[in-house]
Amino acid sequence: MILVTGGTGLVGAHLLYHLTQKNDMIRAIYRTDKKRENVRKIFSYYTENVQEHFSKIEWVQADITDIPSLEPVFKKVTEVYHCAALVSFAPKDYRKMRQVNIDGTANIINFSIENKINKFCFVSSIAAIGNSINGKPVDEGNEWSENDNHNGYSITKYGAEMEVWRGSQEGLNVIIVNPGVILGSGFWNENSGKLFTQINSGLKFYTEGITGFVGVHDVVKAIILLMKSNIKNERFVLVSENKSFKDVLFSIADTFNKKRPSIKVGKIITAITWRVDWLFTIITNKEPLLTKNSARSSHNISHYSSIKIKNQLGFEFESIAKLCATICRDFKS
Repeated sequence: MILVTGGTGLVGAHLLYHLTQKNDMIRAIYRTDKKRENVRKIFSYYTENVQEHFSKIEWVQADITDIPSLEPVFKKVTEVYHCAALVSFAPKDYRKMRQVNIDGTANIINFSIENKINKFCFVSSIAAIGNSINGKPVDEGNEWSENDNHNGYSITKYGAEMEVWRGSQEGLNVIIVNPGVILGSGFWNENSGKLFTQINSGLKFYTEGITGFVGVHDVVKAIILLMKSNIKNERFVLVSENKSFKDVLFSIADTFNKKRPSIKVGKIITAITWRVDWLFTIITNKEPLLTKNSARSSHNISHYSSIKIKNQLGFEFESIAKLCATICRDFKS
């Protein structure tokens, strides 16, 4: 039995479809029926026989932060894909992120140890890796330093990784992957999905920060291959290409046949904007459009290397241009 946490999120939903193509028994955690319906939408991008695949999943309503609800989840489970996480750059969400990302992961690790799970995969992030040294691309060997300027999300993902490594010390076979910014179909109003919605609506602004990008299909393919392999107690950076936000936005705009964003936004403008937006959120109690951390990250220049997984598995990544074309097609549909 395979268990997937975060099955109603971007990575989890795409992962579930690929798992249903095999004959494995699958169990997935969900919190609300509305979130579970998101999975049907994701499946529709792959097949017309949505119900055939959806019905292969045993759904269990549970919350990774609620220990009693997890008790029945691990019955007969042999493998765990831990994809659940809270992603936010808003300072007000820090405590909640610690609860979900760190405490929730600790709970899943504890149950996995107790139930003698054969193998455990944790979907982390490049945000949990140390900064570049001497301008070299960041890889699995870059160590986390508390002296670096980290945001709340980075801190909680690193904390979650520490729980996974603790599990490995207690006999659990683990794999950690550190994907870059994940691009994929669905969830058009969340995280990277907003890029496609905003470009389609005529976004005019861009920044020139550089980071690693990867397609959700590649993330799913990689973690399945790693779980089926004999590799254990290792981590892998998953980045297809290091691209500027400008280049990615231009690629999406060209595919949509929309006008490219034409106004470059510098650090001074974003610094002013996030402060104004912060004041606006206090007055209106609405979610911020831009935070201090997201403003800063939009200008950061970081390069990442996925040479390890390429060498060990002969893994090949899909180009970002091809990926954007597929996602834009799904968006239109």
